[in-house]
Amino acid sequence: MPRKPDTPKPTPAELELLQVLWPMASGTAKQVHQEMQKTKPEVTYATVLRLMQIMHGKGLLVRDESERSHVYAPAHAQDSVESNLLKDLMQRAFAGSAKALVLAALKTGISKKEREEIEELLRDDKPEDKAGVKK
Repeated sequence: MPRKPDTPKPTPAELELLQVLWPMASGTAKQVHQEMQKTKPEVTYATVLRLMQIMHGKGLLVRDESERSHVYAPAHAQDSVESNLLKDLMQRAFAGSAKALVLAALKTGISKKEREEIEELLRDDKPEDKAGVKK
């Protein structure tokens, strides 16, 4: 039997809600709804509340029930969820090749600033021996 992943994969709607909730750290359904309406005015409170309840059941959110209005928080760190989604995409779409994934992302176009940040990251990530001398 396959092992259940530690971090569940959110649906696109769940990921959208997490993108709102991560910067907030925690919030009630009302607070999350108000934030989501800034970019998606058509979203209803009932939809946000139901989605948060489903996400709690799936283990994507934790819930503090000590107050009348339940307070929800992400159950997993943003980088953990993003890393798992990226690994899944790499396996499914790029046969496990990180190089193919990066090349495909670069072909879609990046800004000059993003290019500079990537180049700096690559320069800083060069292998070094134990004495700190670059190879």
